[in-house]
Amino acid sequence: MMKKLMRGRLSAWAAAGAALVMTAGGIAAAPPVLADTPVAGAPTATAHAGDLSPAIEAIMHKPGYEHAQWGLLEVDPRTGKVIHSQFANQGFIPGSDTKLVTISSAWHTLGPDHRFTTPVYAVGTHNGSTLAGNLVLVAQGDLTMGGRTKPDGSVDYTDVDHTSANDLPGATLTPEDPLAGIDQIAQQVRDAGITRVNGDVIIDPRLFTPPALDPQPTPLIINDNLIDLLTTPTTAGAPARLTWRPQVAPYQVTSSVRTVAAGGPTDITVSASPDGTRITVSGTIAAGTQPVLRTSNIQDPNTFGRTALIEALGRAGVTVSAAPTGPNLLDELPAGYGGDARVAAYVSPPYRQYAKLILKVSHNLGANLALCNMATFEGGSDCFSAFPIEHGFLADVAHVDPAQFQLDDGRGGDATERATPTGLAGILAYWLTTPDADAFRLSLPILGVDGSNASSCTDCPAKGKVFAKPGTVIGTDRLNNGLAVADQSQAGYLRTDDGRTLIFVVLVNGAVAPDIQGVVDIFNDSNDISALLQEEASASPCACAAPDGMLPPARNQCCS
Repeated sequence: MMKKLMRGRLSAWAAAGAALVMTAGGIAAAPPVLADTPVAGAPTATAHAGDLSPAIEAIMHKPGYEHAQWGLLEVDPRTGKVIHSQFANQGFIPGSDTKLVTISSAWHTLGPDHRFTTPVYAVGTHNGSTLAGNLVLVAQGDLTMGGRTKPDGSVDYTDVDHTSANDLPGATLTPEDPLAGIDQIAQQVRDAGITRVNGDVIIDPRLFTPPALDPQPTPLIINDNLIDLLTTPTTAGAPARLTWRPQVAPYQVTSSVRTVAAGGPTDITVSASPDGTRITVSGTIAAGTQPVLRTSNIQDPNTFGRTALIEALGRAGVTVSAAPTGPNLLDELPAGYGGDARVAAYVSPPYRQYAKLILKVSHNLGANLALCNMATFEGGSDCFSAFPIEHGFLADVAHVDPAQFQLDDGRGGDATERATPTGLAGILAYWLTTPDADAFRLSLPILGVDGSNASSCTDCPAKGKVFAKPGTVIGTDRLNNGLAVADQSQAGYLRTDDGRTLIFVVLVNGAVAPDIQGVVDIFNDSNDISALLQEEASASPCACAAPDGMLPPARNQCCS
């Protein structure tokens, strides 16, 4: 079995990239590319690795890349002209750039305005304000259930998401209440005239069978199926302060974390009972440091959701005769709900908001859930039936050869997956032909501004002008006592200073790093290359921009 990999984005929470060292050497060119993508004309030239600037070549030949393979493709999508190409038709481990395929397909399949409606039915008989029977919440695969929705209806995120808190430093929480959607449902039940339920509350999770993916999507998700554990230092020698959410019975958290002197070690670990309901936080945190976030998994989302709803009903003034904690009684679910009254429903934000969340912070659960969302939208219950949907999207909608990819999940969490720079660029080119081109571009992390690339290049000329999805796959190299970087990549758009939009893909597979700081340096190298491509394109004497994104005039020979 393949060893477990640590996968995810590395937001640039370390210093900016290292100084460039000039080296000699070049790499063989790739053949012409993008012949099958929807750009304005076939590629008119094939750029060779020798065409890369000395600064970019220097990055590619730094220590740690001696046995690595770089792939790079930069294209003007209006003309099809290849500006730079290096192994563009070779398959690379894409890491989280897999999400470009998944979310593009889901966006098209569901539609950007699709909303998930999670209903609650009163199954039984009514006697005044009393329901003799069960309240059933029918889970619909809603990623957030209101737990990130801001007052303006958009979905909130932080640059380092809480779903990465156990892997990456600097993770923070959004301020919204993770139980907001559940509370809204409970209030609607009360507003429907029900004040007592002589029966139980049941979560109906039959929408789909949770697939064998990591993280595993489930029909009901509250707070990304996580308990948040935030430790704040106090004074040296005193216990640290712990806050946690969402607080739902029978979950209990015990902390033995102590505050040590400023400059001392911060090392916090989390353990949990087999059922996940007894959580222990231990370790040390240095005085004067920022709070440290960790998470613990919710092992049974259905039972958790049942209790959360019973407790929310109590807050809304609805009494339930069944005990708040206990099993979720699937055997009591009806075959259907045709004759039952719908007494509440939570309606999600539009899917474009979920797509933005997934792309901005590389939300792995959301990307895997997108497979289930597509499968159920088309009437299935097997999440893996989304792959024929993705295949059809690539071949018939985006007009990208599906053979450019080898995928087996939604997030990009498997080192056996492959994508070519040509294939990734083809998806990016497809978006430029759609009415949602700007919305998709703005859903990608923006260099130096937000999302996974927020803290890279914060004061460089390319800040705010590179829109790209990063991918990272890291494993342990026990033989050499270091880290193996199976993939570090960036794929997206460059906006030049004169208003042009260019497509670019940069990947490196097989790099090595001595420690996690070395991995951060590799991440920053990929962003440095992205920034250099943007700066070099902006400095080009050939200005092919045209108003409102129109194609440049044919007489402009520099664009030919």
